[in-house]
Amino acid sequence: MMQRKITKTIQIGSRVIGGGNPVLIQSMTNTRTEDVAATVAQIQQLAAAGCEVIRCSVPTMEAAKALSEIKKQVEIPVVADIHFDYRLAVAAIQNGADKIRINPGNIGAKERVQAVVDAAKERGIPIRVGVNSGSLEQELVEKYHGVTAEGLVESALGQVKQLEGMGYDNLVISIKSSDVLMCVRAHELISAQTDYPLHVGITEAGTIISGNIKSSIGLGLILHQGIGDTIRVSLTGDPLEEVKSAKLILRTLGLRKGGIEVVSCPTCGRTKIDLIGLANEVENMVADIPLDLKVAVMGCVVNGPGEAKEADIGIAGGCGEGLLIRRGEIVKKLPEAELLPALREELLHWKE
Repeated sequence: MMQRKITKTIQIGSRVIGGGNPVLIQSMTNTRTEDVAATVAQIQQLAAAGCEVIRCSVPTMEAAKALSEIKKQVEIPVVADIHFDYRLAVAAIQNGADKIRINPGNIGAKERVQAVVDAAKERGIPIRVGVNSGSLEQELVEKYHGVTAEGLVESALGQVKQLEGMGYDNLVISIKSSDVLMCVRAHELISAQTDYPLHVGITEAGTIISGNIKSSIGLGLILHQGIGDTIRVSLTGDPLEEVKSAKLILRTLGLRKGGIEVVSCPTCGRTKIDLIGLANEVENMVADIPLDLKVAVMGCVVNGPGEAKEADIGIAGGCGEGLLIRRGEIVKKLPEAELLPALREELLHWKE
């Protein structure tokens, strides 16, 4: 049984992280935050898919002010992503942001960072201290002879110490790198040195395929050690894919229950149906069915029933026809065109 590190409890809007609470799934909008309608529509779509915390870019004062209207129309906590301009952070807080993401190092003078801290303290919202391998301070690059896990940790803890010195400890820490093993090492180091909650992700992970592989390995290694309180799978693509991947990573590690898990076999010379298309259709179909089940999609009737024994329900294709299987037992034989509707009907009326 995985033992999760018990970190400090932090409130983000209506949600709580740390203290052994479930690891929350986060994503980021790619709309212009100033476009309230488009941003709200995307947040609602992501929330329906399983996103539990959403981050929005705040590059302009108009975007900061838009948060007020966005907040009225969405139910999940909204995090404002700030770079460089402390006034945008203060405005975002005043317009209802549930958390602020800043890198104190690029905010500027101490009094500017203090202004952000004072605004956050007044509203009682957390600040996420974000350190990225691409923006590590030059003195730390020189000290460690390059960008290293040790340098990332020293940077993050130094910025945390700065905020603590300003009288604020309502903090979340994020240290990200596109180097997977460096990122893993950095999380191991910082977890041993602080009790603040950690937001975990592999930054600039890449496109759907490479990004998912790098994120799965990195997040898997980190989370399996009990480290991490929120996660984001950063992908160059539709944010919905980030949420789907994050859910699957958490389920695979046993950190999340619920939702249908689809397992399917690889194609081979015995496959007589469009297994790839069928498996994708099944995965899309079950996304809105709130059952904690395993569904198998098998490509042939030779091994299908046996391979599907560990699943609650499954289908196995043949030549123009297929089988509906329940816990390894064949329920009925059906024409290929009726497999998907029969599976959905079975799931909608599922009884233990």
